[in-house]
Amino acid sequence: MITTSRLLAGTALVSLLALSACSTEAAEADAESTQASTVTVEHAQGSTEVPVNPETVYTFDLGALDTMDALDIDVDGVPAANFPESLSKYAADDITKIGSMKEPDFEAISAEAPDLIIISGRVADSYAELNKIAPTIDLSVDNTDAWNSFEENTRTIGKIFGKDDMVEDKLSALESKVGDTKKLAADAGNGLIVMTSGGEMTAYGAGSRFGIIHDVLGVEPAAEVKTEGAHGESVSFNYIADTNPDHLFVIDRDVAVGESGEAASAVLDNELVKSTKAAQNNNITMLDSASWYLVGYGLTNVDSMVSTIHDAL
Repeated sequence: MITTSRLLAGTALVSLLALSACSTEAAEADAESTQASTVTVEHAQGSTEVPVNPETVYTFDLGALDTMDALDIDVDGVPAANFPESLSKYAADDITKIGSMKEPDFEAISAEAPDLIIISGRVADSYAELNKIAPTIDLSVDNTDAWNSFEENTRTIGKIFGKDDMVEDKLSALESKVGDTKKLAADAGNGLIVMTSGGEMTAYGAGSRFGIIHDVLGVEPAAEVKTEGAHGESVSFNYIADTNPDHLFVIDRDVAVGESGEAASAVLDNELVKSTKAAQNNNITMLDSASWYLVGYGLTNVDSMVSTIHDAL
């Protein structure tokens, strides 16, 4: 015969075991939740643990800004810049300004305590100090492998913000457009990329910051241009005439950064440039300066860049 006390003891043991099981499940659930709240991001300056769907996001990289805008991700802080029309809303006063394109305002950034900071080449040297304020990732594009680097950075943003499927859809559409442009480039002749600044000219070739034209879209370089980092090779009008490109692609840096100066069209308005095949066949393409010089590799901007070269060919 089972006594009342032994029955109660058994019941208590069962309850205790049930509570223990529940506690274990709850602990495991909490652990999974904690794991899911961050993601490890590999970037140009190492590895950083980043919160998933961070609430307050600052970016110095306008390419990343362009990508996040395309993915409907809110950005709370940007540098003061001469934004292209596609990103002009970020010039508004309700968007925190976190410094210039090259100089972070550490005090303002620290005061707002962001959850994530994104940087690239122009402020890469400030990585360590910014990383002390908030998790910071460097999404600089590797110009020696620009397309893969761009795709990797885009997927990183998608991973952080849970936009993986949208990222893949947009990258797939871009790859199709790139393929179409490469087909045109195969029969379009060669090209030379020139940037004007303060009346001076520099040329850029394969592997450069504007190398997407050659490396990704397949336009044959008209010359072997010497580039070092973000800087091109200083060239003259005689150089352009001697190179005699089929296509001339032109970026006006003064317009991009909002400086007064002789317009690129005026700089190139001389007999030596006019003697080239590019000029004689009306194949001088003025590229959108802010998009190419300031923004670069962002989802919407790359689509626009590819379309511009497609139409020029």
